[in-house]
Amino acid sequence: MKIAIYPGSFDPVTNGHLDIIRRAAKVFDKLFVCVAINPGKKYFFTIDERIHMMKEACASFYNVEVVFTSDLIVRKAKELGANVIVRGLRAVTDFEFEFQLAAANEYADSSIETVFMMASTGKGFISSSTIKEFYKSNVDISPLVPHSVVEMFQKNKK
Repeated sequence: MKIAIYPGSFDPVTNGHLDIIRRAAKVFDKLFVCVAINPGKKYFFTIDERIHMMKEACASFYNVEVVFTSDLIVRKAKELGANVIVRGLRAVTDFEFEFQLAAANEYADSSIETVFMMASTGKGFISSSTIKEFYKSNVDISPLVPHSVVEMFQKNKK
């Protein structure tokens, strides 16, 4: 069985993330979407809100399970039996950061591979940061995120 993990902070989940999830779910028998905590980041949504939004967004994928970790991703992958980490790339600017992250993960556990998936055409500009900025500037984000994200923004009115 081919098992992978797709980690991220998902603050919030976007249609770009869902594009990677949809495509990775076709490649792997089981895909764990891991909502992670990065101590170096300041979050807009709480961990519970991010997990809730992701679970709603992934409800239609039969082989996708949403999980959480505050530990290293390679440790969570090992715990779940995943031997592949899926990472999305939007543009060349993502590559350097992602390459360093993949090298660090390989150092921590060389039995786990990293697979990169390019963003689909038209989704490369979507990022969680852009979504938050658009929302704060009263730009309609509804075509860029799942409905649960729009609802969560409206509920929080941050």
